[in-house]
Amino acid sequence: MRYCSTRGHPARPRFCDILLAGLAPDGGLYLPETYPQVDDATLTRWRSLPYADLAFEVLSLYVDDIPAADLLAICRKTYTSEVFGTAQIVPLRRLHPLADSGQEPQALMYLEGLSNGPTLAFKDMAMQLLGNLFEYELARRGETLNILGATSGDTGSAAEYAMRGKRGLTVFMTSPHGRMSPFQQAQMFSLMDANIHNIAIEGVFDDCQDMVKAVSADADFKRRNRIGTVNSINWARLVAQVVYYFAGYIQATSSNEEQVSFAVPSGNFGNVCAGHVARMMGLPIHQLVVATNENDVLDEFFRSGVYRVRSAADTRETSSPSMDISKASNFERFVFDLLGRDGPRVAQLFASDLARHGCFDLSADAAFAGAARRFGFVSGSSTHADRLATIRDTDARFGVVVDTHTADGIKVAREHLTPGVPMLVLETALPIKFAQTIVEALGHSPPCPARFAGIEDLPRRVLVMPADVNAIKAYIERHSNV
Repeated sequence: MRYCSTRGHPARPRFCDILLAGLAPDGGLYLPETYPQVDDATLTRWRSLPYADLAFEVLSLYVDDIPAADLLAICRKTYTSEVFGTAQIVPLRRLHPLADSGQEPQALMYLEGLSNGPTLAFKDMAMQLLGNLFEYELARRGETLNILGATSGDTGSAAEYAMRGKRGLTVFMTSPHGRMSPFQQAQMFSLMDANIHNIAIEGVFDDCQDMVKAVSADADFKRRNRIGTVNSINWARLVAQVVYYFAGYIQATSSNEEQVSFAVPSGNFGNVCAGHVARMMGLPIHQLVVATNENDVLDEFFRSGVYRVRSAADTRETSSPSMDISKASNFERFVFDLLGRDGPRVAQLFASDLARHGCFDLSADAAFAGAARRFGFVSGSSTHADRLATIRDTDARFGVVVDTHTADGIKVAREHLTPGVPMLVLETALPIKFAQTIVEALGHSPPCPARFAGIEDLPRRVLVMPADVNAIKAYIERHSNV
C-alpha cells in the first residue's frame, strides 16, 4: 500500500513513514493510492469479530509495513473493555420512546457510543491506537518524536492521555485561550507529566491549526526537531476511525443487503471523512449527514458548492465549542476525491485560491452537481436554541442525556430520515464535558464519572502565548526531546 498527497507530490511513501510525518512535503494530506474494496464474503466474516480484531482486519488493508502479528497485538492492546468500559467498545443504543410517553416510534435512530474511553470523547477511539503505534514504531527505529497538535476541545486531552509517559514522545498541544469548556480545560491543563506541554493561544482554533500547518510546512525545522502530528491530518488517526463505521453497521443490520445512514457532528471534517472512506471501501452507507453548528462552513458548501472560510472575528463562540471551526482541514481529502484526484487542481484551490480569496466556488462544476448521489453527503446546521430543545426532547422522550455536539447531530439527523434505513448518530462526548449547557437545558448537572470528580479544582500547568509561529517554534526548540 502506497500513499499519495492530495496536492500531487510525486513521492509514494508507506504507512509507517506517513504515520510519523503528518503532512506531505507539498502541504497536502495523505490518502491511499486506491481504496481497498470490502466484498460481501469479507463483510460477512467480519460480523462475528470482536472490535479489536475488526480493527486489525480494517487496518491490515492499509498497513503492510508492520508485521501482522505485531499489528494484531497493538489492536488488542488498544481496544479492551478496561480502556473503553465495555466489551462492545462502541455500543449502539436504539432511541425508543419511553413506555409512558404515548408516542409512536419514528424511523429507526441509534446512538453509537464512542465516548467510553479515558477522556470521555470519540477522539479516544483513534488516539489510543495512535499512541501505541507511535511508541511501537519509534522503538523499532530507535528514534524520538515531538508531537505538535491543535485542539478545539477533545483532541488535546485524548492525545495527551494517550501519549503521557510514553517513551520517545513529547507533546506540544495548542488550544484557543478561554474557548474550551471548563471541563475540557481541566482535563488537559491538570496533567503534570513531563512530556506534556499545554499552550493556550490568544486566538481561535483556526489560529492554532494554522500554526501547526506552518510549522509542518517548514521542512528544515520539521526535520531538525522531528515534528509529528496527532490531528486528523494524520492518516493513521483517520483510518482508525473508519473501523467504527463498520462496527456500527454490523450492529444495526442483519444482512449485507441493508443500508444505514450516519449523522456526524462536524467541525474539522475528520470524523465524517472516515465515513466517506468506509463508503468508498464498499460499506453500504445510504447517506453521510454532516451536522454543523452556527459555524456552518461545511453546510454552506454542501448546499451551495461554495467553500468560504470565516475570519477569526466571524468564527462564533458556541455551546458546541469543539465545532467552532471555519477551516476544515480534512475537507481537502474529500475535495481530492470529488475532483477525480486531480492534485494540481486541489493545490490551486487550497494553497492559492483559499489563501488569496478565503473561498473557492465549485457550484458550476459537474463534479459538485453529482456529489450527493456519488458520495452520499447531505448536511444541516443547528443553533444554541436547537441544541437546548434537542437535549430536552431526547431526555424527555428517550431518557437519554446527550452532549451539545451530539444534540447537533440528532437535530440534523431528524431532517434526513429515510423510511427503512437506520440512522446512526455518532456520539461525540459525554455530557459532563459541557455541563453548563446541560444545566441550562435540564436544570441539573449530568452525571460525572467518579475518576473525574473535582477535576476542575486541580492545579494547572499551561502557558498562554500569542498566535505567533516563531514563538511556538522557539518554545519547541527549548523543550524538544531531540
